[in-house]
Amino acid sequence: MVGEQNPILGVTTYLERARCGIWDVPASFLPASYLAGITAAGGTPVLLAPTAPEAAEAVVDRLDALVITGGRDLDPAGYDQSPHPAAEEPGADRDHWEFALLAAALRRKLPVLGICRGAQVLNVALGGTLHQHLPDVVGHDGHQVGGAVFATRTAHTVSGTRVAALLGPTPQVPCYHHQAIAELGAGLIVAARGDDGVIEAVELPDAGFVVAVQWHPEEDLDDLRLFSAVVGAAGRYAADRDGGGDPRQVAGR
Repeated sequence: MVGEQNPILGVTTYLERARCGIWDVPASFLPASYLAGITAAGGTPVLLAPTAPEAAEAVVDRLDALVITGGRDLDPAGYDQSPHPAAEEPGADRDHWEFALLAAALRRKLPVLGICRGAQVLNVALGGTLHQHLPDVVGHDGHQVGGAVFATRTAHTVSGTRVAALLGPTPQVPCYHHQAIAELGAGLIVAARGDDGVIEAVELPDAGFVVAVQWHPEEDLDDLRLFSAVVGAAGRYAADRDGGGDPRQVAGR
């Protein structure tokens, strides 16, 4: 770990209805496994509840990395499509908030890790599109078997990518998604595919650490390599800033 303090990683959250005891209210929350993975890797997670997008710049100024987490389907209007019958009702508050956070992070070359929905946010933010219902494309439901059961699938990483260097050629990954990246956003490269050709990971080579995976690394905390990588990048970012460098300069996008 670089420096005396753990780097601060902002982690996006759900905004859904939740029940707890006598309460049944709208709530911002996140499965604890995300926080456990970041903490075990040496980072300090801070929850970023959906709020006014105008706040994103000030929030990102206080972070050393951004983690965009899983959740419900993005609004397909964001990539000029009508909703598929199997698509979930989108949450505009979270969509707008995460797009604003990501834009602010990319301008500062802040390290970014996208997880499941987070990979889709990154792709759509950069002008890409999504397959709205994978069974229509690949002919099976192996990426989301249902019942909150995570399927284990093989990701085939692309040689020379950051993901390949971190995870090796064929990591076994926990998946739960019925959508995935279709047309790539500007500047992104494919870092891994599934057996069926579905894009399972992407990265942005010219922006420091910007990696996104379609799977759920928080569901296998025996393997902290992705969390350790983003925490390490966050530590370096903080050290560069505190040491007089200026990694938060606009990245020219």
